Amino acid sequence: MSAKYENEPTLRVGILAAPSIVVALHGEFSSPEGTLNGGEIKAELSGDGKILWNGAEYDSLNFKASDDSARFEIRDVIIGVNFHWERRENQTFKGDLAFVVEKGMLEAVNIVKVEDYLRSVISSEMSATASPALLRAHAVISRSWLLAQIEKHNRIDTGDTAKHPMRVSDTEICRWQDREDHELFDVCADDHCQRYQGTTRQTTEAVDLAVNETAGMVLTDKDGELCDARFSKCCGGVFEEFENCWEPVHYHYLKATRDSEKPSAFPDLKVEENAKAWIEGAPEAFCNTRDKEILGQVLNNYDQETTDFYRWTVEYTQDELGALIKERSGIDYGKILALEPIHRGTSGRLVRLRIIGTKRTMTIGKELEIRRTLSTSHLYSSAFVVEVPSRDADGVPESFRLRGAGWGHGVGLCQIGAAVMGARGYNFRQILEHYYADSSLTKLY
Repeated sequence: MSAKYENEPTLRVGILAAPSIVVALHGEFSSPEGTLNGGEIKAELSGDGKILWNGAEYDSLNFKASDDSARFEIRDVIIGVNFHWERRENQTFKGDLAFVVEKGMLEAVNIVKVEDYLRSVISSEMSATASPALLRAHAVISRSWLLAQIEKHNRIDTGDTAKHPMRVSDTEICRWQDREDHELFDVCADDHCQRYQGTTRQTTEAVDLAVNETAGMVLTDKDGELCDARFSKCCGGVFEEFENCWEPVHYHYLKATRDSEKPSAFPDLKVEENAKAWIEGAPEAFCNTRDKEILGQVLNNYDQETTDFYRWTVEYTQDELGALIKERSGIDYGKILALEPIHRGTSGRLVRLRIIGTKRTMTIGKELEIRRTLSTSHLYSSAFVVEVPSRDADGVPESFRLRGAGWGHGVGLCQIGAAVMGARGYNFRQILEHYYADSSLTKLY
């Protein structure tokens, strides 16, 4: 059974990793050198791997807010790391500030209450003006996912759960990224975990209401365990299953289902010809929409730089693709002869892809590794089919066309689909029932 909490938990969120970090304090903070009333601080990574501040070295460095009104602003925070919308911005946070050293980098950490964290997550992951049903549903799943990751981290620390994030051989690279990548804090602030941008993203009365009305409320499975409530921007019409994106564990509440008003039978998208027909078509689905008002509930300004997410196309010349794969993977395949599907998941997303070159042939996976290898940032998803529009006299492809479906991993709640459901009058419980089959709402604190 999952842990019950007598009081609202506090968590540690990794905000920025850099050799040096500048922070402006607004309000009163206690520090190792006494009380600081505002001002700017600069922490640096010292030559021997410690934290350098004001001429002294520390293993860890903490600044505790004196009251709820205190804030701190971190300069040049990177958002959308390695994605097509990556950029830097200054971000402001409430709660305490800590510095730690993780993986040879200085990391700024925000120590904050769960419900304050969620107010920002909902406004960062999507628009604070989303429908009440979507805001409530997202509050529940973001809280569920967060607390499930903390429990998983605790099990890893005690040896009850193993970490297997990578499998590498001469012919195969299979890796995935998940919460266990972080050791000294609970979650990071970017898309790798959940977008958390402090008080920088404007919240609304509706967000406060959604968080307050669902405070302590989570999804649990049939055994009373916290649901690992994943979510992505757009499933592409059918949900993906957890084990096809992360560790080989099946969760009964994350099952393949049509993202449709009347969930009906759908073709087996693990079969190549079915996946091809599905991706090349545009079947009806909640997330198959171009309604700007609905999309504005989910897509923040930088997300709206694209409207091609339900179905999309990317094209490369032979030289472009060969250079891209070499740069992204560090492997020189020579001329690319084929991108061959080996294993697809329930949504048609590729789990394993064979890259055949004149110098090297390798199979890569899982979905995020495929997306990372085939784009300067990340492909929208790994649900794609490959076309070769032209070949040279020797039969070597001159260009490649990737026709794809969806945005993100496709597991759990589809944010755009859920926004459509909210606009059509579904309540937050119905949205949760649609995306997390056979789960239950439980009050943890």
